[in-house]
Amino acid sequence: MAVNFSPSRVMLMMTRTNRISRDRRRESSVMCWSGLSSCCILLAVVNLLLGGLMGVECQQQQQLGGSWDLMVQNAGIASSLTAVTRYGHGIFLDRETSGPSQMDLTASQCNSIGGGSKDCTAHSVLMVPEGLAVRPLIIRSDPGFSSGQFDPNGTLIRTGGTTSQRVSLFTPCPPGGDCDWNEIVNLSLLVEREYATNQLLPDGRLIIVGGKNQTNVEFFPSNGQGLVFLPFLADSRNIVGDSLYPIVHLLPDGNLFIMVGTASIVYNWVNNSVVQTLPNITGEPRTYPFAGSSVMLPLTSETSFAVADILVCGGADSRAAQNSSGQFPASDSCGRIRVTDPNPSWVMETMPLRRCMGDMVLLPTKDVLIINGAQKGGQGFTNAFDPALNPVLYEPNAPQGLRFRTLAPSSTPRMYPSTANLLPDGRVMVAGSSPHQNYTFLVGQTFTDGNYPTDLSVEAFSPPYLSSSLTVLKPSFITVPTNISYGKGFMVTVTVEAPVIGNILLSLVSAPFTTHSFSQGQRLLDIGSTIPIMISDKVYQIASVAPPSRNIAPPSYYMLFAINQGVPSAGAWVQLTN
Repeated sequence: MAVNFSPSRVMLMMTRTNRISRDRRRESSVMCWSGLSSCCILLAVVNLLLGGLMGVECQQQQQLGGSWDLMVQNAGIASSLTAVTRYGHGIFLDRETSGPSQMDLTASQCNSIGGGSKDCTAHSVLMVPEGLAVRPLIIRSDPGFSSGQFDPNGTLIRTGGTTSQRVSLFTPCPPGGDCDWNEIVNLSLLVEREYATNQLLPDGRLIIVGGKNQTNVEFFPSNGQGLVFLPFLADSRNIVGDSLYPIVHLLPDGNLFIMVGTASIVYNWVNNSVVQTLPNITGEPRTYPFAGSSVMLPLTSETSFAVADILVCGGADSRAAQNSSGQFPASDSCGRIRVTDPNPSWVMETMPLRRCMGDMVLLPTKDVLIINGAQKGGQGFTNAFDPALNPVLYEPNAPQGLRFRTLAPSSTPRMYPSTANLLPDGRVMVAGSSPHQNYTFLVGQTFTDGNYPTDLSVEAFSPPYLSSSLTVLKPSFITVPTNISYGKGFMVTVTVEAPVIGNILLSLVSAPFTTHSFSQGQRLLDIGSTIPIMISDKVYQIASVAPPSRNIAPPSYYMLFAINQGVPSAGAWVQLTN
């Protein structure tokens, strides 16, 4: 939708709106946290007087729980690598060395990958959530332990894998299309990469960090640039055995946060220099095979996107990787560090339950969902025990000590290696769990702790904001642009059943590549908005400004959400470009 207005004027309006909203949230937070029950009772009375529209935040605090739904009983594979395309379709992959999957290829499909030399079953599938349809995809190199990222055009680039330098591309298509993996035969990585991490850079390329036996980074496309040795990866390898699936976040100044084990740095990838060596996080190692997870907390327009907090949660005892029978308790801590401070330091918090192999998902509301994993052991085959069935919600802006909320449990253990990805409808799609060397279904057997079956199902967790009691507050997009440009204003219109009180917020959420407890490329931007203007019955117009630079948000497709009193709309896909 083309709009003719001054971004500077919108920014001024947003600044005023943000200040008012921040003050109101602060007042509401103090009231509710200092006396939750009294606050909610009082606001419940006000609700009755004003049509049930006030105090929704406190009501949600009492209703927190969430719910689970089975999406697909048998997806054919237990996905250990998952991504969601700009059409909302799930791409699942798993390693060939697991053995034959439960989705057969046709004779022609089998011939296309080598015929009898292969097991002729799919090791990648595509799921369309709307119709819950699943179809096989053809992938010619083993995707196990690979890394990936969507490029600026929305194509998924998968790199490396089991003893592989291969690069595979998946260009998404609308429902009914026949898109499939495209293996690039004349272009490969510079070295074999297993257990590496990819990050989309401001210039639209990927940086590929570390991996098994690799103490370097490389770029894709390389543009003639060779391997770049990174001493930090070598030093960290000496401590934890290897730099496997390092935690990597693109910071708002364009540098990278990189963590291996308990150590972390701020890295300038342009000139290959360490900008800052950060303090070690307290407690257990946090990266593979010690199974912590991490997000960069949402960047916000209120701080001009300049403040970056890294949150790292969970992990495993340093002995767990070598001693699976030890059943060592997993970490119960999260560390949070503001890397943009002059002298950053870790602030430690305690989770409601111990967790390794968890996945951390940024929700449209700026909260963090911690889901999947186990309470004992670590990553690896038959190396984890005591499933962590309860997701936990982390609210970054709540008072310290009151940020965690335990949510409704799943009945399905999601052990090694499982995944969790945000869907455009606001649910979190959960897949995978294959904790044996080969697919092991234990049909008719009672499984014991540490002997969990391969699980081919796909579930969806609905966070509390999807409660049916909150439907009247849920915005729905009427008009939304398909493209937005850096620093330029844009406008959306939404419909809301109940009268809007206060502001409707807008957030942009990336689509990451998720594997082994880390979502590569995950980020959320609270881009702010003007106060909504009612232009007709139940219809509101909202103006905002796209992120100001590629450092803040690399060019790609993002899900745009509108959030009304803590209840998000379904996401609309927009492409962020120059």
